[in-house]
Amino acid sequence: MTEDFLAHSGALFTAYGAYVIGVASPGPANLAIASTSVSQGRRNGLLLAMGVILGSAIWGIVAAFGLSATLMTLGWAFTALKIVGGIYLLWLAVNSFRSSLRSDSMPMPQPSEKTRNYFLRGLLLHLTNPKAVFVWLAIIALGLKPDSPLWMTFAILIGCEILGLLIFGGYALLFSTNTAIRAYARLRRGLEAFMALAFGIAGIKLLTARL
Repeated sequence: MTEDFLAHSGALFTAYGAYVIGVASPGPANLAIASTSVSQGRRNGLLLAMGVILGSAIWGIVAAFGLSATLMTLGWAFTALKIVGGIYLLWLAVNSFRSSLRSDSMPMPQPSEKTRNYFLRGLLLHLTNPKAVFVWLAIIALGLKPDSPLWMTFAILIGCEILGLLIFGGYALLFSTNTAIRAYARLRRGLEAFMALAFGIAGIKLLTARL
């Protein structure tokens, strides 16, 4: 078993490295986690992060077990995902822009907002991003070879999800610290405007991208 692991460890850690680069770099999911954590608190930021992680796991399973090949033949399915995902990102952009226009120092959470909604937001954010499955396909291609044993598939999936938990959860913890909250209180309107621009660009790019 040790020799088997050593023989495939290079490809395994290459896949891990690709995943870390993909999820740690700034993107809609990380921006949403940071924004939620700093403005709505650590609990809600972590809930949103957990939704993103579950969405990532679902796309990973789809890619690893060949379901992506079936999905790719259904052009309408990817088009639908692209439209829903782009509209959702634009909705986040509008919300951030509206928040940036408010004169109060800190936006207050809506009393009727249920915390589980943040988990669903994170899940929706990742599941409506069809590019996520292409990222996973690249990771699987880097990690799996024709002679790779079955355990490699599970090692890639489980290892990447642990890394995702650390990275996405880390964003939530980092941006919910007192230091981050104080900085956000001072720079809130500018940061919200920046996030509105970032979400808007991401939404437009997704709507106009050829998948």
